[in-house]
Amino acid sequence: MSIPEPRAFSADWVAAWNAHDIEAVLAHFHDDVVFTSPTAARVVPASGGVVRGKAALRSYWTEALALVPDLHFTVERLYAGVNVLVLGYRNQAGGLVDEVLVFADGLVVEGHGTYHLPDGG
Repeated sequence: MSIPEPRAFSADWVAAWNAHDIEAVLAHFHDDVVFTSPTAARVVPASGGVVRGKAALRSYWTEALALVPDLHFTVERLYAGVNVLVLGYRNQAGGLVDEVLVFADGLVVEGHGTYHLPDGG
């Protein structure tokens, strides 16, 4: 299995985000990562919600973090699969998010930010 130890990864990931340390978050990502997120579509409209490469991900997250200076995550669920971790967390606004992370050789090669739809949504 090429995923890191799930609980240690989750702890590192949330600590880095809560410290607003984008470089520490990016340390877990492959240079050729592909990341999708509806938030990316809003923050970087030209991306269409698909961010390709660590440099582009750094730029997106830096811009997004500037828009949400009180960003804070609390991991509430953690799922492990074959080469996949899913971190279910609550953000500073109380929103529920699941981040689906696909690994190769211990690094994230593909990530997908998914957001809870309220009932009736």
